Amino acid sequence: MDGALLPRAFFDGPVEEVAPALLGHVISHRTPEGEVAARLTEVEAYAGPLDPASHAYRGRTRRNEVMFGPPGHVYVYFTYGMHFCMNLVCGPDGTSMAVLLRAGEIIAGEDVARARRPRSTVRDLARGPARLCQALGVAREQNGLDVCAPGGPMTVRRGEPADPALIRNGPRTGVNGAKEVPWRFWIDGDPTVSPYRPHVPRRRGKITAEG
Repeated sequence: MDGALLPRAFFDGPVEEVAPALLGHVISHRTPEGEVAARLTEVEAYAGPLDPASHAYRGRTRRNEVMFGPPGHVYVYFTYGMHFCMNLVCGPDGTSMAVLLRAGEIIAGEDVARARRPRSTVRDLARGPARLCQALGVAREQNGLDVCAPGGPMTVRRGEPADPALIRNGPRTGVNGAKEVPWRFWIDGDPTVSPYRPHVPRRRGKITAEG
């Protein structure tokens, strides 16, 4: 992929600043099937132990330990018994902040993404966090990957940053705790942005936090 690799310093900042700054940049994943890249159009910020909606709110576990490591790594989790979702760890080492990647526009490897999501329209290939993971071929095996490593299978590279006048923010989607925090960021008018859905209580045992 063209574009310079985003340096680790890009991710080493407050999550509410890193999240909107990611809009317009490009995440790519290289697999034996080929490389797929998506221009990020929607993200959500989660502030670790300070944030009741974060997976790290109650401390370190085997599931979330990647969040407590250095910035620029991928945190993948399984949700609702059927989907994978992907975050990029940010902030200083140990702070467990992360940005959930919610949606993107496929700009390379569309044929590979279509093979993974054969019933999808072009707009919907990566429209939502689970669809984004499916299109990119991301699952549990990618948990912990370093997106700042030159030559690594997953990278985040400079794209055309979103026009600040088009960046919007609002409540995060589907979270129970701290649902009023306006840390969902998206590019206004982009067709790949997913629809907003407020939290709906689920049966006990289901995961409600997203990042």
